[in-house]
Amino acid sequence: MKTYLIVGQTNVGKTAFALTFAETLGLDKVEVTFAYPDGFSTKQSYSLAQARQELIGAAPHKTRCLQSMSLQIPQGKGRRVIKLIDSTGLMEGIHREAEIRRSLVQTLQEMQKTDYLLHVVDAEAIGKAPDDRAVFTELERQIAAFSQNRGTYLLIANKMDAESARAGLLRIKLHLPNHKVLPVSAQSKAGFREVRNVIARLP
Repeated sequence: MKTYLIVGQTNVGKTAFALTFAETLGLDKVEVTFAYPDGFSTKQSYSLAQARQELIGAAPHKTRCLQSMSLQIPQGKGRRVIKLIDSTGLMEGIHREAEIRRSLVQTLQEMQKTDYLLHVVDAEAIGKAPDDRAVFTELERQIAAFSQNRGTYLLIANKMDAESARAGLLRIKLHLPNHKVLPVSAQSKAGFREVRNVIARLP
């Protein structure tokens, strides 16, 4: 079973992306496995409405461990199972809370093991930014370079329902002219068929 790790800065919509992806596969319930940095693991079943209410928050670092779902992806005439893993939001510098520092280390370690990285960025925020330096942090640039060299990288521009997102998408494409960008909206569910089709074609 291939693993797909969702990474990105805080509040770009990683958890919303994961849950909307599950919904566009026809699910109304999900089972989420929580794997904590100390090795403890637990499972919880949710309706999608419950999952959105409990797992998504406006404050940074709502997600503090790896949260995975096993999902069936249509492929040809059949289906294949993948593991989709949500992760703690990345940041520059050292966080003051030890719990978040441990979860960030866990995310970076998982990046070394995963089969594919789904790098989610906030097209709305990038479109509103005063200059191009806000498109990617240095950490994200390093992640993109590392993963692109391995051929295991998908870049996803989220929040395309927002007014400034189109300008953000243009900025992203200017910075990565040779890389395919998948525009989506976890809010409106737009773009997820293309994401699903791309993932289904991956080896």
